[in-house]
Amino acid sequence: MADPQTVHATCVAWNGNAVLIRGDAGQGKSALGLALMGLGCALLADDRVKLQRVGDDVVGRCPDNIRGLIEARGIGILNADTIDEAIIRLVVDLNETEQDRLPARRNVTLCDVDLPLIRRIDAPHFGPAILQYLKAGRSDR
Repeated sequence: MADPQTVHATCVAWNGNAVLIRGDAGQGKSALGLALMGLGCALLADDRVKLQRVGDDVVGRCPDNIRGLIEARGIGILNADTIDEAIIRLVVDLNETEQDRLPARRNVTLCDVDLPLIRRIDAPHFGPAILQYLKAGRSDR
């Protein structure tokens, strides 16, 4: 098992399957995390996430000093129930906006593991679509 690496991201999970939300400051990582929490996801970590390869998976954990906290811009730091760890199943990149209606599959490598990558879409179904991806994956059809 390799040493953990810490990344600037927000991470929430559905039944142990997590989405790692990346992007520059002010891109909406915490806001998307809060939206997904509102749909039933659990907070793993906000602002920083520790990633570690375990077998063929990448496992996310929260640094102790920020456990149970998430920023709500314009409101403040909120308390939240958290989970200890989850397997990263999807990475969202908020720095780039998807232009294609049915985009090709993309991957990103974290901890020497290829993970599915999707880009931001500016549509009301973005959060629900991410949750559905965590629940059932993406079709090959």
